[in-house]
Amino acid sequence: MHIRLLDGFAVTAAVGNSVRLATRKTRFVLAALALSGTRGVTRTQLCRLFWPDRAAPQARSSLRQALTDIRRALGEDADQAKTVEGDQETVRLGLPESAVDALAFEAGAKRPDAEALRAAAELYRGDLLAGIDLPDDADEWFAVHRRALRRSALNLAERMSAFPAAAPELLDTCEALAERLLAQDCTAEEAHRALIRVHQRRGHLSAALRQFEECRAVLRKELGAEPDRETAALVAALRDPMEGAPQADAVPPIVPAPARVSIRDRGLPSIIVMPFDNLSGPSDEYFVDGVVEEITAALSRVRDFFVIARQSAFTYKGRFVDVRDVGSELGVSYVVEGTVRRGGDRLRISVQLVDAASRQQLWADRFDGTSSDVFAFQDRIAANVAGAIHPAVRRAEVEMARLKPPSDLRAYDLLMRAYPRVWAQHAEAVREAIATLEQAIEIDPEYWRAHALLGWCHAMNVSYLWTSDSEVEEQIALRCVQRASASIDDDPTALTACGATLHLLGKQAESAALLHTVLKLDPNNALAWTRLGWVGVFQGEPSAAMECFEKAMALSPLDPFMFSMRMGLGSALALAGRLEEALAIGREVVAQHPQLTWAYRFLTAWAGMAGDLTTARWAADRLLALQPDYTVAKYLAVPVMRSNPKLRDWLAGGMRLGGLPEG
Repeated sequence: MHIRLLDGFAVTAAVGNSVRLATRKTRFVLAALALSGTRGVTRTQLCRLFWPDRAAPQARSSLRQALTDIRRALGEDADQAKTVEGDQETVRLGLPESAVDALAFEAGAKRPDAEALRAAAELYRGDLLAGIDLPDDADEWFAVHRRALRRSALNLAERMSAFPAAAPELLDTCEALAERLLAQDCTAEEAHRALIRVHQRRGHLSAALRQFEECRAVLRKELGAEPDRETAALVAALRDPMEGAPQADAVPPIVPAPARVSIRDRGLPSIIVMPFDNLSGPSDEYFVDGVVEEITAALSRVRDFFVIARQSAFTYKGRFVDVRDVGSELGVSYVVEGTVRRGGDRLRISVQLVDAASRQQLWADRFDGTSSDVFAFQDRIAANVAGAIHPAVRRAEVEMARLKPPSDLRAYDLLMRAYPRVWAQHAEAVREAIATLEQAIEIDPEYWRAHALLGWCHAMNVSYLWTSDSEVEEQIALRCVQRASASIDDDPTALTACGATLHLLGKQAESAALLHTVLKLDPNNALAWTRLGWVGVFQGEPSAAMECFEKAMALSPLDPFMFSMRMGLGSALALAGRLEEALAIGREVVAQHPQLTWAYRFLTAWAGMAGDLTTARWAADRLLALQPDYTVAKYLAVPVMRSNPKLRDWLAGGMRLGGLPEG
């Protein structure tokens, strides 16, 4: 069995016969399943993509029929014992990766050997589902995958063009791939660069220079922009291999080295925002510098790292420097780089976060807008970059702490090791986080951030019924908040953890006050917006809560607490009477985080109130499998439920309808 998704859609059986599917919708469902591989797709998402206008029961019925048709069509191949598999929430194809051209392409493009790269390039015959008219609701979902596959193909073309000791057939395949990519998008600079290298390696320098001129002409015409620095440097070397080399009698210019900056605040990571490359023209220089200033100011409000002042960063303006040299000269851990390009009324800003020591890219994004309101666009870019870089830096620091031997661990490293256990939000992980944070406090008894996170962990034990002595844990959590509060000062991370603790202990007004303080210090703090959203839910303010969660998700789309943001949004929607939307979110979250016990509580309640007793009882069964001693009475007794009796009774009623035991 083979499924072709690149440059169209086709299904062939092992014997080479085409497989016919009953309807267009069935073909699209099969395409979505094939593209998702072993991850699968939730039934809720498939219904929303292909039957958005139908009520949930009718949409699920249509999905079941489509899956039956797929099984019937693919079941003709006796070698495939179970073509479609899954559970109540998730569906996936039981086919190997090699059976789907898009998946085989992605796997091959990551391989280090030339033959695998060549095979992958030959698989990329065109865009995902090229030439196929997709339903409006599904088009954007497929478009995300289409863009990712095209990006992989562009990266593959560049890798092949620079592959050491490349055989002629590899260069031939690379050339064909780059030409296909340029047929899709004539401004794809990576494909132009690949062709320039291919011509260079064949000794055809005139052809390489013509390719550059073609690239420059296309970019000027389509975007009103110039080729970027990497392309220009490649061609400069072609024109004169010795260009830029110092002459024997030349005296190198004296460039004052920036003063070394000492890292403060318990060894926090440091970051520098480098001057961005202006790819448009001298008239845009003021705007480019303004973007860098705004991003620097926004990051300076994040107290999880130390940001090098703009004055030091701008000593590098107009110079080509290696990020490793910047890290060495300034003692910084991370470097933010970017480019700004304006073409007509269109504006594009690309930003990346790089590890200064390894040169590894940790995060990257591209922002598109119009020139009509450049300053509002500038503010939005600064906010989104700060919101996204914060968790990216934290993930990198967590990984470095995880790799350190125990003998080298400081209080800060132990805190970093605790973070992913706090994010996991299940009983065993939180127990491990508590032990790790206690070690950090033993090393540094005044480490207020460790005290704050420790209080949050104990509050989770109370709220999620992970302790046999709630009163003791509640008192420990409050003592941690008091201990942290004595030294927190203006640390948004510690203040947010204390706010989360007070929320879970039912002290909504105190929690809100702390979180508003955080957002004055750091308005781009996604975690603070998330916690404030939960306060809004338990204060019975669904509209305000929705705004908070939507703000958090926009600021940090890859945040490790995304599940909390999503469940919070679902809770606000349920409070607003939009139970079907809440249920869709709840199903997606538990499918992605099956150990998240508290999510099953909400899903049971929402489904019970919506009259979807099948889902309610399924969620209740999953909760009891994970937490056999759970009862409605125990839940009603947790402090956070005491803060809003009306909400408590409403949720309890839904849980009872789902079949959760009373007590």
